[in-house]
Amino acid sequence: MKKRILIITTGGTIAMRYDSEKGVIPSDELIEFLLKFPKLNSVANIDILEFANIPSPFMTPDKMFELSKFVDLKIIDYDGIVITHGTDTLEETAYMLDLTLTTRKPVVFTAAMRSGDELGLDGPRNIVGSVRVAAHPNSIDKGVLVVMNDEIHTARDVVKVDTGRVDSFESPGYGTLGYIDSDDIIYHRKIIQRDSVWTDKIETNVDLIKMVSGISNRYLKSSLDNNAKGIIIEAFGRGNIPPYLVTDIVNLVNNNIIVVLVSRAYTGRVLPEYGYSGGGKDLVNHGVIMGGDLKGPKARIKLMCLLGKYIEPETVKKMFL
Repeated sequence: MKKRILIITTGGTIAMRYDSEKGVIPSDELIEFLLKFPKLNSVANIDILEFANIPSPFMTPDKMFELSKFVDLKIIDYDGIVITHGTDTLEETAYMLDLTLTTRKPVVFTAAMRSGDELGLDGPRNIVGSVRVAAHPNSIDKGVLVVMNDEIHTARDVVKVDTGRVDSFESPGYGTLGYIDSDDIIYHRKIIQRDSVWTDKIETNVDLIKMVSGISNRYLKSSLDNNAKGIIIEAFGRGNIPPYLVTDIVNLVNNNIIVVLVSRAYTGRVLPEYGYSGGGKDLVNHGVIMGGDLKGPKARIKLMCLLGKYIEPETVKKMFL
């Protein structure tokens, strides 16, 4: 018996067309195309709902969380859900849902790097592949997945690594979870780490600051002046910052602002190794949280969810680890 799969559209390049005067812009044609696409109905029984039709830079954490609640409600009546999304913020939205969804059923994000008028458009193939993944029994209880270019990634690990190629999504340091073959869905590794934050609200006043050589302390001061509830710092290497910023970090922690340290490097974890002023060990001694191997944008999403669920900073710190 064919599975029942719901496709939820949110916009992005996959739902865009080229206009000679305006460039690539949103279009209303995607749903009509999907309804007439015979390949989809040969894979599963398909329903389609539009959640939004926006470019992915328009997506906000509040909208992501709203989508999560929408999916949790709709998936009760389906075997799985496929979500079409723009590529620019897809990894953040997928991770938001990975943290906050309560379902064990497959939820799969997909997108396109090429709009509907370009030669060799990748959207239709990505959608069919995603429906196949969502309908596959081995996709249950794997959290939110991302399907692009016949590859399956976990929402936690996947990042957009290129601005234009069709193979622009990778999971640096970990590799794909599996792939889509012509006759089957192949999973070749297990998911070792998954986080869940089941919350009724999120706290969006969380900043992300990336360390660069000679960076000013004005960004940290701005976070304090604007009553930020948390700050993600993309630090150098294993988790180190310039020494002249330590006083500002201590001031933030003393004001009950959660500070989480991640690395600006593409792979690897932050660790409290270096004891010099501004080193990871020194920062931990001042109350900074080590964010493991999470990338900055995803650490920010996780902190938003935790700050929405828990009131006490000490509880947030414990639950982040």
